[in-house]
Amino acid sequence: MLCNAHHLCEYLFIGRNVRLRKVTDYESDFRCAGGVGILREDVWVDKEEQVVRYNLAFLLPHLFRADHGRILGFDNAHGIHERHFMGRVKPVEFQGYQATARRFYREVEEIRNGYKEKR
Repeated sequence: MLCNAHHLCEYLFIGRNVRLRKVTDYESDFRCAGGVGILREDVWVDKEEQVVRYNLAFLLPHLFRADHGRILGFDNAHGIHERHFMGRVKPVEFQGYQATARRFYREVEEIRNGYKEKR
């Protein structure tokens, strides 16, 4: 597995005086469903260390061409919390970043296990 956990001090400016710090910049490649799967996790915090922006993505570009290969994802890039699945997007109730990340990784594991069972 590859881990590119760099850019830990990368800053992003949103609005006039809002300064966000990127605390997680993670990407991991692994063998999955007949090709390479990619997991991505990006997290930004404000000056109070509260998560204010995030992106979680599971990509299988060799199996799914739409949405840049994103099979599953959770983010708040458009100001609302969304779940992406196979090109469809639905708003989701946000109960905190940790709960969202746990759900994401649990669903990724279910998807991967589903492909294993089909083999």
